[in-house]
Amino acid sequence: MPKKIVITKLGGPEVLRYVEYKMPKIIADNEVRIKQTSIGLNYIDTYHRSGIYPLPKELPFCPGLEASGEVIGIGKNVNEFNIGDRVCYATIPIGAYCEIRDFPSSGLIKLPDNISNDTAASILLQGMTVEYLFERLYKIKKNEYILFHAAAGGVGLIASQWAKSIGCKMIGTVGTNEKAELAEKNGCTFTINYKTENVVEKIKEITNGKGVPVVYDGVGHDTFNISLECLSLRGLMVSFGQSSGMVPKVDLHKTFNPKSLYYTRPTLMHYNSNREELIKSSNTLFNKLNNGNIKENITNIFDLKDASLAHTELQSRSTTGSIIFKT
Repeated sequence: MPKKIVITKLGGPEVLRYVEYKMPKIIADNEVRIKQTSIGLNYIDTYHRSGIYPLPKELPFCPGLEASGEVIGIGKNVNEFNIGDRVCYATIPIGAYCEIRDFPSSGLIKLPDNISNDTAASILLQGMTVEYLFERLYKIKKNEYILFHAAAGGVGLIASQWAKSIGCKMIGTVGTNEKAELAEKNGCTFTINYKTENVVEKIKEITNGKGVPVVYDGVGHDTFNISLECLSLRGLMVSFGQSSGMVPKVDLHKTFNPKSLYYTRPTLMHYNSNREELIKSSNTLFNKLNNGNIKENITNIFDLKDASLAHTELQSRSTTGSIIFKT
């Protein structure tokens, strides 16, 4: 029997359980059955596990939003995929932490021959996140300064490479000198060690006192106020994650009025809300990979049964790059 990770109660990494399960005999008309080989671990998985992001599914549930594998069965209405195709996904419905699953064909992406299953599982969600942040939400420009927090994380390293490919001057925050070196190696123009340097002062120094037109903040609580101080007049605050916790409550008038700031709390699901957007986003990412503008950075590989350990490592904020599970 295949195995998967299930969550029977919300909480820390210890609530992740490795269990056997049965697959339904019949595949739904618009779904594809996938034998998964590689599964992506993303910070949003910890939000689902802990209950920070409420889910429509009742307990118990299988977490995970990203995986790749081979098509082993198709529903009768599926025309775009065939048995033997290599596919990947990075979207709802939740339930990627498993060996075999049925998935709606509308959310599947066919993998190009030159992109491996491991690469897809390590970069699809994070890469499409950077795509919508840099290409659609706010289109970054050559020679423009931007601030990106957690520049040595999985999303941050892709962002560093993406910004470099455009000629944008990305300023990234990091927590160690080793992470600073890694971010710069991946294309980050400037790094600021938030443990030893004053982020706001460094931003003013780098930008000649102007500040940056946009801040990309996936950290949340610990960086929110700092991010606002770093913005220039009519700057845009992009709060796309909260790895350090929920952002603090603010007085809208006092917080945003002094510089006429803009604020948005976007999600990938809203920017890839239909198949046309999904395919365009993934193709843009695949082109970046094929052109050598972006490279995978898998730093940790865990067996699926060790999901609890992987979540603990990720939440320690000591990891860099991407983490995947192998089935």
